[in-house]
Amino acid sequence: MSSPKQAAAVETKLTGGHRACAGCAFPIAIKEVLSSCKYPVVVVNATGCMEVTTTIFPFTAWKVPFLHNAFENSAATCSGIEGAYQSLKKQGKIDKNIKFVAFGGDGGTYDIGLQSLSGAMERGHDMMYVCYNNEAYMNTGVQRSSATPRGSSTTTAPAGKVINGKQQNPKDLTEIMVAHNIPYVAQTTVGMWPDATKKFEKAFEITGAKFVNIYSPCIPGWGIETSQTIKLSKLVVDTCMWPIYEVENGKYKINYKPATKLPVTEFYKTQARFKALLKDEAQIKLIQDWVDAKWARLQLMEEATNKA
Repeated sequence: MSSPKQAAAVETKLTGGHRACAGCAFPIAIKEVLSSCKYPVVVVNATGCMEVTTTIFPFTAWKVPFLHNAFENSAATCSGIEGAYQSLKKQGKIDKNIKFVAFGGDGGTYDIGLQSLSGAMERGHDMMYVCYNNEAYMNTGVQRSSATPRGSSTTTAPAGKVINGKQQNPKDLTEIMVAHNIPYVAQTTVGMWPDATKKFEKAFEITGAKFVNIYSPCIPGWGIETSQTIKLSKLVVDTCMWPIYEVENGKYKINYKPATKLPVTEFYKTQARFKALLKDEAQIKLIQDWVDAKWARLQLMEEATNKA
């Protein structure tokens, strides 16, 4: 398992000088992924913050083969490249062990790219899809996505006199991926480097389709200071709003259980997007009950799938 110090010794595959916001989480996520791979790797990236800030023509921050495609088809493009690679191997035209990674934000993964993601996972392509989840369409103006948490104020679900932001709970895409019966599915966060790199290292060694959902705070979209990225990506885990777990061949494993489970308000009060929600005790109770029920279910799934 790589540590931040060990990863720093590995040649960086994402250079500095890109245009991501100060404090942005996705460059951390990229480094956690790529520093965990000891093989040649090809990266495919959906349109979004990650793509537009790292590949402003005629420059690129990527030091690996990189392909930008449309918002909706990162997984499909990656599966096509992987399919071509398998064909070349069978023909004896290539003998390298190459890995394939598709990146997408929550907008390009939970929503616009869900169809192509589902297809690639169902077909079982030997690739890893990484969703950097910042909980809204941040690149195009902070519109709500199906990953946006209930009570978060966005430009398309703004807090006002009638409602206090988005009125629906977020889609559980990680569990949707588990339902595809692929070899490996995981949730992690940029703030827990050892957990993230351990999962990426494991995924790169597994043959078949893999999906990792990594929590990725957004400075302007959340209304937080640039220094708070790591702190908040850990705090959300201690509230159990974003459990850290993995599902390998159908078996659940919770990788981190808070010694003291914090109330969701501890997370909400750190961000401007939840300012209106904090005044609505009834809504907060509904959310807390929902989080508690999901955490209880996850623990039951761990117990049930690991019985001898």
